[in-house]
Amino acid sequence: MYSSDETISDHARRSNPTDHPLIHEFLAMDMDERWVNRSPSVMLETFHGFQGELFEFIIEDLLALPADPPIVAEGFRLLPRLVAPLLSRPDQALWLIPKPAFRRVAFEARGFTWEIARQTNDPERALANLLERDALFTSQIAKEAVTLHLTVIEVDINRGIHEVTGLVGQALGLPEAGHADDQGST
Repeated sequence: MYSSDETISDHARRSNPTDHPLIHEFLAMDMDERWVNRSPSVMLETFHGFQGELFEFIIEDLLALPADPPIVAEGFRLLPRLVAPLLSRPDQALWLIPKPAFRRVAFEARGFTWEIARQTNDPERALANLLERDALFTSQIAKEAVTLHLTVIEVDINRGIHEVTGLVGQALGLPEAGHADDQGST
């Protein structure tokens, strides 16, 4: 498994301000500048990962991995418009789109809900901005994937892990990855 989220720090270190201005502008901001003082739409438009900045480093990383066994790459930086040209078939990729309630439950379960917000002078506003920015991004990704005829699977609190696993396996053509009719808990 390759998690593009886990490589952000390494990719930022490998980047330069001329070719990658958004990441360097983001890193230069304090927490209030990042999460409180900007609108969610501005946050979306200027966030490096949502604009495809550093994507070339993901490709370099993946090409350096062995061809066998197959690698599953995941993370928010794998934008449909950037991934689609690299696919030989549309069933080689899919996007899990979390519903807002699912995203909130997932953040809370991992203890992330207030992690960023508490580092600001206005945690309530920071959290609201962050959640709204993520909702805008999620909507954008879903539209982009659908426009490119790529698979989108919505994930919400009513779908169990076995159901989602089954849908993912089916979409990727994997043998019996799960049972889509199983409503187990997430």
